[in-house]
Amino acid sequence: MAIRNVVQVGDDILRKKCFEVTAFDEKLALLLDDMKDTVRREEGAGLAAPQVGVLRRAVVIDVDEGFFELVNPVIVDSKGEQRGWEGCLSVRGKRGVVTRPQTVKVEYFDRAGKKKKLTAHGFFARAVCHELDHLDGILYIDRAERVERSD
Repeated sequence: MAIRNVVQVGDDILRKKCFEVTAFDEKLALLLDDMKDTVRREEGAGLAAPQVGVLRRAVVIDVDEGFFELVNPVIVDSKGEQRGWEGCLSVRGKRGVVTRPQTVKVEYFDRAGKKKKLTAHGFFARAVCHELDHLDGILYIDRAERVERSD
């Protein structure tokens, strides 16, 4: 396990659509382990594979509800609306106000390739949406109604 460098805005990889994970193997396990170490070291709420230079549909989320690894995640339902501040490990020194669903239902695979489902509410839902956007080359600054420097 290792801490990986977090790619910063301006790098083309953050604007690319990621490929589905097809091999649930040691390489994926190592990526997920490294992403966990990295997000915890950076004290973030989540991290997507392209943020560490890997164009695969995998994210990790570290919130009050627990630590989650989502491989090939898809939002299958969303409800409500919430508006709030977001930041990003790939957009240092800024924050923005973004509107997201209040609740999302997600289907995904775990690191072993087992299909799973989860329902996320509030900040957890915000983190899920933010990280899944990364998999399609979308940054929160693209959705923000305003962006400002953070202190």
